[in-house]
Amino acid sequence: MVKINGESVNVAGKTIAQYLSTTEYNLKFIAVERNEEIVPKSKYGEVVLADGDVIEIVNFVGGG
Repeated sequence: MVKINGESVNVAGKTIAQYLSTTEYNLKFIAVERNEEIVPKSKYGEVVLADGDVIEIVNFVGGG
């Protein structure tokens, strides 16, 4: 199980890109942190999620 934004999700073995394709996040406006390290967008298709990983997805919202 992988903890994503505080919830346990059964996505071990999938890449970050594969997980994100099942969500409604707009890739232009998010940042992904894996085990307290920012993952570059260029690596989303390469980084494989493993049991015990802690993922935080931050969604940037503009406004004024």
